[in-house]
Order: sequence, then structure tokens, then C-alpha cells
Amino acid sequence: MPRYRRLFLPDVPLHIVQRGHDRKAVFVQPKDYQYYLTNLLEIKDDLAIDIYAYCLMTNHVHLLISPRQVANNVSKLIRVLAARQTRHVNKLERRTGSLWEGRFKASLIDSDAYLLACHRYVDLNPVRAAMVTTPEDYEWSSYRSHAGLCDSSLLDEHVTFRDLGNTRAECAYAYREFVAQGASATELGFIRSAIQRNQLTGNKKFEDQIALRTGRRIVARGQGRPRTRK
Repeated sequence: MPRYRRLFLPDVPLHIVQRGHDRKAVFVQPKDYQYYLTNLLEIKDDLAIDIYAYCLMTNHVHLLISPRQVANNVSKLIRVLAARQTRHVNKLERRTGSLWEGRFKASLIDSDAYLLACHRYVDLNPVRAAMVTTPEDYEWSSYRSHAGLCDSSLLDEHVTFRDLGNTRAECAYAYREFVAQGASATELGFIRSAIQRNQLTGNKKFEDQIALRTGRRIVARGQGRPRTRK
């Protein structure tokens, strides 16, 4: 299955993954995680990028984001974040050299069919890695905010999330229920494959829409629309 060149479009959500060089730790102490999130908040406003979800793992980062107008600001966001974190860690550890892999992964998301599934995929990363038993126990992801357990000035709400209920409390409850359902092996495999290969996280209709907008056909394989229960 081919790997595709990364593609960014205004107002189309993206799943971003960036890994540490040689899978080595990027975040060690709480201040490392907090430094990254502080910079993310600052830079995303400067570049007009919405942040829908995140999870900072020890040696990699997951982000669900959407550029509002300038699509190429996605690359700028990741580049500036990576450079600041590298300087931060190198100074603390008195080291030099690269902190990150050379290129980040990116997958355009069909917001109607897969955005919530990608939310769940990102927020459950620490559980799948056996770092915690429940997602609310992990401090460095967006789950607690999505679930209504805390407020976050960093996160934006996509209309797909807001449609889970008539109030913020209803949305939070529906999201907790959705995450508690868990994801099938098929869903996990599809999302994982899409991000690894810079493909689309979406169905055939989404594939056609992207082809019409860009003149490029990126084939997404093995998809099955996840169920959402309100």
C-alpha cells in the first residue's frame, strides 16, 4: 500500500503524529509536558489553528487540529513546536542534536464519520499503552476536558462534538459513553494505518470530495464507519 505526500486543507481536521528520534523519550518531567502545551496554546492562536484533541505520550505526540485559512500553517505549527521543545530539552539535559524524527505523519479526517473516533483513539492512547487504567487518570491528554471533568483554554470544539448534545454537560456525558464503548480492532487498525501512511481517515465519499478539491485521489482502505451513541 503506497505512502502519500501529506495534504493539508483549510477547515478539514487532521490527525498529526510526531515521534521522538529513535523512539526516545521527549517528555520526562511534568514541566516538559507543560512547556509543550503552553507553546501549543500560544502558537495555535498566532497561526489560526483549532486544536480539537491531543495526547502527549512519553516519546510521541498526537494532535487533532484544523487550519482555519492557511493550510500550510500546519507545517509551521509543528516546526515551531518541535524547535522550541528541542531547545528546552537540550538545555535541560546539556545535549545537542535532534529530538524528533525528521517528518511528522498527517491524515485528513472525514469529520462526519471519523472525527469522534479519532478523538477516542487519541484520548485512549495511555490506556492502550497500559500507562493508566482509565483515560481520566492521564494528565497529559484532552480526555478530561472532553469528558467535562475540567476546563481547557487550549481546546476548541468541532461542530461534530457539539452535536453530541444540547448542552456542554450532555456532550461530555455522550463522549464518556462513546469512549467507554471502546473501539473495534478494525477501527483501530484503520486509523493507525491511515496516519502511518499519510492517507485519509474517511470513507469513499470523503475520498471523492478530497479528489474534487485537490485533483489528487488518495485511497483510504479498510474503513468501517464507527457507531456513535448519544
